[in-house]
Amino acid sequence: MEKNLFEQARDMVANLTNMNQNEQGGNFPNASDKEAARKAIKAAYQDATPEQKQQLEQFEQQLDEKIDLH
Repeated sequence: MEKNLFEQARDMVANLTNMNQNEQGGNFPNASDKEAARKAIKAAYQDATPEQKQQLEQFEQQLDEKIDLH
């Protein structure tokens, strides 16, 4: 089954957050990864329920607060 846009955005943010926390591997998200996640979040807003829109806002905050680009 194909993932909907909300699930794709959620998974992208989770992956970037995990990359950022895994310092031992030296695998940090780059600017294009972060931008791709932002685009996925914006695309997901179109078909999102009100609850999903709240979560999408939280995903955007996670990108801003927790993901430091090295």
